[in-house]
Amino acid sequence: MKQTEVKIKVEDLTIAYGDFVLMKNVNFEVNKGDIFIIMGGSGCGKSSMLRALTGLVPPAKGNIWINGLNFNNASQAQKDALMQKCGILYQSGALFSSMTLAENIALPLQQYTNYSDKLIDELVSLKLALVGLKGFEEFYPSEISGGMKKRAGLARALALDPEIVYFDEPSAGLDPISSKLLDDLIVEINQSLGTTIVVVTHELSSIFAIGTNSIFLDAEAKGVIAHGNPKDLLKNPPNQKVLNFLTRGEKGNA
Repeated sequence: MKQTEVKIKVEDLTIAYGDFVLMKNVNFEVNKGDIFIIMGGSGCGKSSMLRALTGLVPPAKGNIWINGLNFNNASQAQKDALMQKCGILYQSGALFSSMTLAENIALPLQQYTNYSDKLIDELVSLKLALVGLKGFEEFYPSEISGGMKKRAGLARALALDPEIVYFDEPSAGLDPISSKLLDDLIVEINQSLGTTIVVVTHELSSIFAIGTNSIFLDAEAKGVIAHGNPKDLLKNPPNQKVLNFLTRGEKGNA
């Protein structure tokens, strides 16, 4: 039997802001090829968990291992090298408004590689084509829709062929059709490129459409109260909070 490769391991993690403990003693693993969902109600710490995973928030206690490297104890050079293997799609897309889509996507390639201008241009066109934006190289962010901005942001996140891509509320601000197109794109990238994907979201349609594994964070418990494939959690909910969250649309009180 083939051994599963662990890409991210969170071990006894505590996140605190001053004296306020947001979550404590959190443990979970993200395996290679997962589309891993971090979900839960408002104020549970989903975004803070993502910031901890990407090195923006230092944990008060515990360890985060990424590709076998203890991120907390790593040198700055090791952290920089590791983060080049990771991509991030921020909630807004976070494109530079004064730069064209091509210039936005070329930026990480110019900063972190020694590629020629010709090769960078070819890679930029390839990444835009991958997210369905072929021919939009010279457009500015203000000239495209919200869904297209998210896809352009994803193209930039994929510029350096990352092993792991983090998504912060990818469906936020999108209409249902654009949200579905982005979900389909996430699954396609995961399956075609083998990219491990971590998604912070509260959108039920996305959770069930794309998630292969998940954790459920709870503000009252200050930690994880459920873990597993979201569809399995719906069939066999471990507690009432998880059931209420995963069925809230059916009850008409979304």
